[in-house]
Amino acid sequence: VFMSFWAVTFLEYWKRKNASLAHHWDCMGFQEEDERPRPQFAANAPYLEKNPITGIREPSFPATVRLKRIAAGSGIILVMICLVLIFILAVILYRTLASIWLFSNPSTRRVAPVLASTSGAVINLMFIMAMGKFYEKLALKLTNWEMHRTQSDFDDNLTFKVFIFQFINFYSSIIYIAFFKGKFVGYPGHYKHIMGNLRNEECGNGGCLIELAQQLAVIMIGKQCINNAQEMFIPMFKTWWHRKKSNLHNIGASQMEEDYKLVGNDGLFQEYLEMVLQFGFITIFVAAFPLAPLFALLNNWVEIRLDAQKFVCETRRAVAERAENIGIWFKIMETLAQLAVISNAFLIAFTSDFIQKLVYRIHYGDGEMDGYVMFTLSKSPAAHWTEEGRPECYYKGFRDEEGQLTPIHWYILALKFAFVIIFEHFVFGVCKLIDIMVPDIPESLDIKIKRERYLAKEALQDAEHVKERQRRHTDGPDMDSDMGGQSDCEGAPATVKEKK
Repeated sequence: VFMSFWAVTFLEYWKRKNASLAHHWDCMGFQEEDERPRPQFAANAPYLEKNPITGIREPSFPATVRLKRIAAGSGIILVMICLVLIFILAVILYRTLASIWLFSNPSTRRVAPVLASTSGAVINLMFIMAMGKFYEKLALKLTNWEMHRTQSDFDDNLTFKVFIFQFINFYSSIIYIAFFKGKFVGYPGHYKHIMGNLRNEECGNGGCLIELAQQLAVIMIGKQCINNAQEMFIPMFKTWWHRKKSNLHNIGASQMEEDYKLVGNDGLFQEYLEMVLQFGFITIFVAAFPLAPLFALLNNWVEIRLDAQKFVCETRRAVAERAENIGIWFKIMETLAQLAVISNAFLIAFTSDFIQKLVYRIHYGDGEMDGYVMFTLSKSPAAHWTEEGRPECYYKGFRDEEGQLTPIHWYILALKFAFVIIFEHFVFGVCKLIDIMVPDIPESLDIKIKRERYLAKEALQDAEHVKERQRRHTDGPDMDSDMGGQSDCEGAPATVKEKK
């Protein structure tokens, strides 16, 4: 609940900070029609058409062709997403086989689930990082192929493509453990299988929440370590290779020549992507891994210093571009904040044992938890189990001896859904109240903006008065001369008559 409120409060604070920065840099009201076409678009566009807003002939590209290319790119994205899901299935199979092999060895039997889960998470992290780098290059080529007119359109489409893929790439294995693992196992005599004789994965004795925390820790902390190592060593390697390849060590040591030795700046796209993915880790799954915000804070502390070293000493100065806000990134963070409320509600209700513990404490334990473990266990059915000579055993679930779900199962399930509905409505209501109570623009800045608009109108009116006064001043002598000439002409005949 706290992290949900924090996410909304953070976004409200960012709106106010964004308004202050946009006003400070004179970017408020910067609209898309003010943007010029991208150089790459202008160089490759096949037509010239008149812009209906500016009235200037500009490079143009047919909208129908662009839509067809976007549709084709969407198909490629779906193929890549399916490839990620195949990798997730491969990791699941690995964990199942590794658990069987480790459990068969007496020396590793006690730690078999932990070793299988941790090694599977490390392998999954390697797949994630490799697929992420490959897809980012593919998304850049697809976005260039789609021929977007402005830099804002280009950045928004590239950001959307990369984030959709990276969201599934990073979070799919975590979502599987949080909401699907152990839910479709079956019961003795009627177990469900992944493939052949391999049964579906079950959660450990402590539940799936512990394994979810392990998976989150490996992926989140491992990603942070890999990214920080890349930001530290890759710019250094690029600078060394750039100087060696271009033979730049022979040129002088002036400031201009030293700046020329630096490698080009790659922009802020990777920085935004890393921060937004981290925002998702610390909000969507914080109920399973409460230490995630602490590791995010430590990572940001290191990241600031590494980025300062990279941008100041290793790369050339970035080209500044006008923008009123951070674009589609803010909408993505708003979506993640809303998704975090729903995700944490389902984690508390379905992945943890909070609801069933509460039911036992109130209805069966008289306020105590003695006998809770037996309350969660069911006796194996006689058919296909005891009749075949197997010993009588208990398994986790709310079923009778015939394998049918008991009324207590449906009662707890109804309470879980009721908890999710009440939780999300309460949190969304408080978040909406925060959104209404906190203005997007600080009061002092709002007064300043209104004062500037008032002064601009006053200056415009004064300028119009001055122009009107100057026009009258310049038109006055001409009118007098015209009137004087007309009087002379009218008086001429009288003079002639007098002479006559």
